[in-house]
Amino acid sequence: MTAAHQAWQQYICNACGYIYDEALGDADSGLAPGTRYADIPDDWMCPLCGVSKADFTLYQPLSPQARQTQAASSIQPTARQAPGVVIVGAGRAGWAVAEALRAHDASLAITVVTGCAGDVYDKPLLSVAMARHLAPEQLIKETAAAAAARLHVRLLAHTHAIRIDAQRRQLRTTRGNLAYRDLVLAHGAQPVLPPPLSSSTCWRINHLDAYLRLRHVLAERSQEIIIIGAGLIGCELANDLALAGHRIMLLDTQAEPLARWHHQHAGAQVLQAWQALPINFIGNSQVSEITTIMQPNGERRYRVRTACGQQLEADQIIAATGLQTPSRLAQSAKLAWAQGVVVDPQTMQTSQPGIYALGDCASVAGSVNRFIEPITRQVQTLLAAICGQAAVPYENRPAVVRVKTSSCPLTLHNSPD
Repeated sequence: MTAAHQAWQQYICNACGYIYDEALGDADSGLAPGTRYADIPDDWMCPLCGVSKADFTLYQPLSPQARQTQAASSIQPTARQAPGVVIVGAGRAGWAVAEALRAHDASLAITVVTGCAGDVYDKPLLSVAMARHLAPEQLIKETAAAAAARLHVRLLAHTHAIRIDAQRRQLRTTRGNLAYRDLVLAHGAQPVLPPPLSSSTCWRINHLDAYLRLRHVLAERSQEIIIIGAGLIGCELANDLALAGHRIMLLDTQAEPLARWHHQHAGAQVLQAWQALPINFIGNSQVSEITTIMQPNGERRYRVRTACGQQLEADQIIAATGLQTPSRLAQSAKLAWAQGVVVDPQTMQTSQPGIYALGDCASVAGSVNRFIEPITRQVQTLLAAICGQAAVPYENRPAVVRVKTSSCPLTLHNSPD
């Protein structure tokens, strides 16, 4: 058989789980539908996390029969079992830990606690979904209920973790106390809202629920939107919303977008690419006041005043001003802290025995690496520690960052910190 008549194949990124489908290609990287994996240049990178082609392997989805067999081989945890593993957070890191633990031990009691619905999705797609013509319902890869049933874990959705009793090995939640043998903190980070920004005036697009609410509001008509913060997420959102027909004002305290990568001329490149889009970048701007204006028709608009006296009005304001790790749980257990929960890179264990952390909330060697690629390696380290296997040490590596602005896709490089 010739290659043209062979079945299309899929390849999975071992770092983030992105699947390259030969039938679909990768339009953002210039790979047309029907591009065979073997024909992809060696310098091609994962469109979600930026790792190289060498980090992909052949992907063969399980058949429905195989899924049933896999599910049958797992044992549903019961209340009579000894305390198992409790995972706080149902983002990529939390579900990755649950997947790894269940693959290793079919009978281990696993509980996932999450303050949101817990559905499985790719967070990087939230800032590029409109440009890729993804409907809101297409963003969910698997519902939380389906993932919990497949993995035979206990799911406590819309449940908040309140405090940790490290001595008794108990996690207090809004649905009662949970005993644990091992506790895994994978609750991520939350958006920073420096004054005068507030949750009542600004959207924060850090999880699926907020994004879906924003999409619903923006579906009504073309709107004027102020985005505060021109880093990675701010620039991707500006590009995506502009392509969807909205008029964007992008503010930042720095003189150019993507100022963190000034030495790679990232800001100049996106500004050049945006000349044909309704994006007005306003640099060296510090927001000093936000005022709500009620319209005669009952709708709200917002007036933003900058420190230099400039006044701007918009229908919506989005804050893209960075992330910080919530510290309440760590403080309740007296965990060592350095911008996040300090962990031992040999095990991902915190300063308290039996408590681990990974993902956006974990701090290694004083720095927090809030990208996708490290999560898979952190899971391997944590799994080895919890399951008593030979150590698989984790190390910080320089991050490759894909800026998914479709008008000007960029590949940038970070230092390890």
